[in-house]
This record gives sequence, structure tokens and C-alpha cells, in this order.
Amino acid sequence: MTHQAHAYHMVDPSPWPLTGAVAALLMTSGLAIWFHYNTMTLMILGTILLLLTMFQWWRDIVREGTYMGHHTPPVQKGLRYGMILFITSEVFFFIGFFWAFYHSSLAPTPELGACWPPTGLITLDPFEVPLLNTAVLLASGVTVTWAHHSIMEGNRKETIQSLALTIMLGFYFTFLQGMEYFEAPFTIADGVYGSTFFVATGFHGLHVMIGSAFLAVCLLRQAQYHFTSQHHFGFEAAAWYWHFVDVVWLFLYISIYWWGS
Repeated sequence: MTHQAHAYHMVDPSPWPLTGAVAALLMTSGLAIWFHYNTMTLMILGTILLLLTMFQWWRDIVREGTYMGHHTPPVQKGLRYGMILFITSEVFFFIGFFWAFYHSSLAPTPELGACWPPTGLITLDPFEVPLLNTAVLLASGVTVTWAHHSIMEGNRKETIQSLALTIMLGFYFTFLQGMEYFEAPFTIADGVYGSTFFVATGFHGLHVMIGSAFLAVCLLRQAQYHFTSQHHFGFEAAAWYWHFVDVVWLFLYISIYWWGS
């Protein structure tokens, strides 16, 4: 920063985008090989490479932003725009699943029995585990907002407590959804109902796991004094992402669990 006359961050050459791309290729091709040939070697190799890439890439970004001073206000503004665009792309990702669900459910074909849910299919009760999961995610939205306000007020103890509570609620949600999948009276192979249900709720569950990991990294960073009341965009991005996951779940619950059942 001492040798440049502007506030922008010129990123140094890094091997991590390449290793991340290779890891993604190994994971996806390994997944296909696991499905067809029942061997997980390539998928496990890809997963290990991805975890190593994540650890080292995030470590480098933390160093750049926290210790080297590269994340100046103009750079933070760019990061904010980037996160907003990313969440916008995620919104359209889920719109595709809702489109498939409503396309099939609003005008069910004769093959489905001309009714929704399809004839002979037992659905989940929306007022049992799904309602509990809704309460859990709404509570986590409250605790992550509490964490944000605690950071802005410089209250370190409350930030750690509320972040830890949010992560616990995220893991509890994942556990409940896993139990629900295990006990569901239908599978992803049960026609368009099964495929739309499991793809939409499954991708949401994946986003909850990613959000939980995002917040867990923020908790570790907060424990190491990385965040200040003025400089905490890493946490803010995680909070935005978590609120997005919350809102998507509300639409899923109302559409697929309640109305669709």
C-alpha cells in the first residue's frame, strides 16, 4: 500500500483458484463415478483438495484484509456489490426450483391423477418437524442480528455468545432435516413431487450448511480479534447470506410443505 497512489487492491497471483477448480472437477466427476461404479476414491480426493484450498485461500484473504490493510473503503464497497450480486444469483437459482414446483402443482397432469399431491403419495405434516425447523431458522435470524449489533457496539462477549448460538441453531436445523429425510414416506424417485421436494429442500439444506461454515469462520475470527465496530464486512456478508437462507426457507415452507401438501 505504501508504493501505490490509489486505494484499490491489486490481487497478487494465487494458485488457489486453479486448485479450487481442479477440486470441483474431481468432486463432481468423483460423484458420478461413485453413482455408477460404487467407488468414492476420486470424490474423497476432490473433497480433501477443496478443504485445503478453502483453508489456504481464506487464510490469505484474512491476512490481506485484517493485517495488511488492503481492504480499504473502496475495496469493501466492491466486496459489498459482489456479495449482493452473488445473493441475487442465488435468488434466481431458487426461482428455478419454485418455477418447477408451481408448474407441476398448479396444473397437475393426468399422469399425476390430475391432483396435487399426486394420487397415492403420502406427504409430510407441515405442522410437525417443518414448523419446528421454521421456528429454529427464525430464531437464528434473531441471534445473527443480535451478533451484528454486538459487533457494532464493540461488545465482544455478546458477539461470541450470539454467533455460537446461531451456529448451534444452524446445526440443529440440519440435524432435524436429516431426520426428516430419513423418515420421509416418499423418495426423490417418486415422480415430480419427490424430485421437486428433495431438490428444493436439499439445496436449501446445503445452503444452511454453507452458511453455518461461513458463520463458524466468523466466530473463529471474532475470537482472534479480527473484527472491529468499523471493519467487519466478513461477518456482515455471512449475516446477509444467513438472512437470505431464512427467507428462502419461509417460501419453501409456505409453498412446498404447507400449500403443496
